[in-house]
Parts: sequence; C-alpha cells; structure tokens
Amino acid sequence: MSHTHSIRTLLGIKDEHIIIQKENCLKEEVANGLHCHVLSATLTYTPKACVRCGCVNQKSIVKNGLKTTRPLLLDTAGYPTYLNLKKQRFLCRECGKTFIAETSVVKKRCHISEDVKRSIAVNGTRNMSEKDIAQIHRVSNHTVKRVFESFYDTFRQTYQFLPDNLAIDEFKSVKNAAGAMSLIICDSDQKKIFDILEDRRNKSIIDYFMRFPKEQRAKVKTVVVDLYGPYQSLFQAIFPNADLIIDRFHIVTQVNRAFNIARISFMNTLKKSSDLKDKRDYTKLKRYWKLLLKREEDLSATEYSYQTLFKDSKTERGIVQYLLSLDEGLKQNYDVYQTILFMTNYRKPELFTAYIHEKKNHLTAKMEQALKTFRKSETAIVNALTYQYSNGLVEGINNKIKVIKRTAYGYRNFYNFRNRIFIEYKLLDIKTAA
Repeated sequence: MSHTHSIRTLLGIKDEHIIIQKENCLKEEVANGLHCHVLSATLTYTPKACVRCGCVNQKSIVKNGLKTTRPLLLDTAGYPTYLNLKKQRFLCRECGKTFIAETSVVKKRCHISEDVKRSIAVNGTRNMSEKDIAQIHRVSNHTVKRVFESFYDTFRQTYQFLPDNLAIDEFKSVKNAAGAMSLIICDSDQKKIFDILEDRRNKSIIDYFMRFPKEQRAKVKTVVVDLYGPYQSLFQAIFPNADLIIDRFHIVTQVNRAFNIARISFMNTLKKSSDLKDKRDYTKLKRYWKLLLKREEDLSATEYSYQTLFKDSKTERGIVQYLLSLDEGLKQNYDVYQTILFMTNYRKPELFTAYIHEKKNHLTAKMEQALKTFRKSETAIVNALTYQYSNGLVEGINNKIKVIKRTAYGYRNFYNFRNRIFIEYKLLDIKTAA
C-alpha cells in the first residue's frame, strides 16, 4: 500500500483523478498567523465532452495549462489543512472556449471542501452557536449560514395533514416577532415538533389552521393547552371533534401560587407584629416554606432531627402541623392545595368535580379565583385526569429552545431561529447535493 493511498484515506480524498505528488507532497507553512499543513496534488483527466458547447471529445479538446487553487480541508492533528490543487485547464477547438477540470472534493469556484461543509452541517444539529462552528472550521459566520441554507431544505408546511393528538404552548422567540409570544405545535404521538408559528394571537392561529382541509381538522382527537381561557374556546371552534385537555402542570401551578400568596400574606402580619413569639413564628415559616409545598404523603413522620428554631427534635410532619396551627385560614388553603395535588397525581376526575363545587371557608381571593377557573374549565380538566396526554413534551422542547437561544446569544430573525430549531431536532431533510 503506497503512502499516497494512506494520505487519501486520512484526508478523505476519493477522487482518483487527483494525483498526489510523490515527493515533498506535504509541507508545513504559516497562513494567517497559524502553522498549517499543505498537501500538493494535481487534478487532471481526459474529458468526454466540452462543458461549454457539449461537443464530444474526438481529440478536439486539448490540455491548456494548470490553474492553482487552495481549498480548505478538515483539520489534521489540530493543524489547519489545505490542498494545493493544480486543476487542469482544457481548450475546446470546436468552440474556442476553455474550461477547468472539476472534482467532487470541492465544488467549482469554491475554496471550501465538501467534507468541511458536511462537518458544518452536522455540527448544526448540536447545541453550538454559529460563531463557534465557524471558528472550529476556520470559516466566516456567513459561510456557516450559507452551508445551512445549501444543505437543509427550508421548512415549509404543506397544510395537507394534521396529527390526531396535538399539544400546544407558547414561548418567547425573538424580539421583533409579530406578537409578544410565538406558538409551538407538537405531535403528542410522534413526540416531535409539528410546526412553530411566529404569532400566538387568535387571528394568526385561525388563519394558520384554516388552511388545513376541514376533514383533517375534524379528525383531531385531543388538543392539550394551558388554562388560558381564550385558547380553549378558540381550539374548540377550530377542532370541533377534539377533546380539550388542560395540562396537569398548570392545574397544580394555579393552587401552588394561590397557597404561596396566602402563606406570604400571613407571614407579613406576623412580621409587623410586636410580639416576640410572632417574630419567631415568622422565621419558622420563612425557614420551612418548602415543607408546606411538599406532598403531604411524602412528609416523614418517623425520622426526628434537631431543629434549631424549635430547640427540639422534630419530624417534617410535626413541623408542618405546628405551622398550620398558627392560622385557620392558612390551614384551609393548605388543605385545598394538598387535595387538588392528590387528585391530580392519582387521577380522580369524579372527586375533583365534586370537590371544586363544595363551599369552603377562610380561603383567600386568589384561591377562590383558582377554584373558579377550575369550574369554568371543568370538562377540560376532567379530560386531563382521564387521558394520558400532557404538555410535558412541549415544556421540554421549550426548555431546549431557550438553551438554543441562549447559546446563540439571541436571534434577530424569527425564520432563521425556527430553522435552527428544526435543524437541531433533525426535522429538516438534508439535500442530496449541496
């Protein structure tokens, strides 16, 4: 096996028409202040026809000198690597025009090899900024954008198909996006993004979904949304046969926030008190607030540990019982929070329906408002406790989108941002020819 074959294999040069020099083929030079490797080779062959006039070569095409180019290759051993390639020039005696030999290693009039472009395209699927990708491959930021555009098809919705089960949520995309927030639509069964809308306002949503055929909208079975009232009526009108599902996370969040407001309100009354005992109770509520939010069944009732604020050994359940004994209103709000949490976790739709219609005393206005919201969305919440679908998938994708945005230090153009999201999630088809 010759050394030229090993060099070809190492650098990924598969074009047999590229002939590597037998002597002094690899040199070390300084380019742009960096030590680099330069491989010398010649590209030559006998063309079958003229690329200008199409005339078949019957000794009418002759060699007409060489043109030296220096395309960029992938790094080797951490060094920038270039191919000092002398391309054969040809003269067609039929049309009198000249043309240059072409190779699959590097495209015509391009100084970046196809391997470098493919590596840039692959790195686009990773959570890296375009600037970092450019620095790694020793190209400009604009080159990275051009490679993405050339390798990946821009996402275009066909408006011919809708998934049977949808999960919909909003997120903050770019500063100049139409509307304050953008909308993400996911396929709950396939566990992937279906589309991303720039504007989450009702008119934009209606205009988007009304482009789909009526029979496609009619076959949608479930739509998972949050507790935002206008969304529920909107999607019920767009998908007449679909069951609306409220994401269970938002159900728990409503009572969680309401209970926190009740706790903080009571703590403020203790803080303003001149009684020393009230001051101490305020400190205890401030120290152990996480125990009040913990599921009651997860509170330990047997493991004792010394608590400085009590100057005694206490269990988690004992601490919570003491804190709730300080105020009846706090205890009532705690009971509502824990009951909703229990019924949501263990999927008790019948109990949930009965409970939200019961009359309760000593509740804060925020907790009353949360229960009123539940009564308005009762059917959708019952569906949430019946079906297995939720917006957990969308929330996870939204978190990844925030990471993509932060890594890139923000995007200015919404469509560039959306395309990068699709690239990272590998939802765009790679073109066969770059």
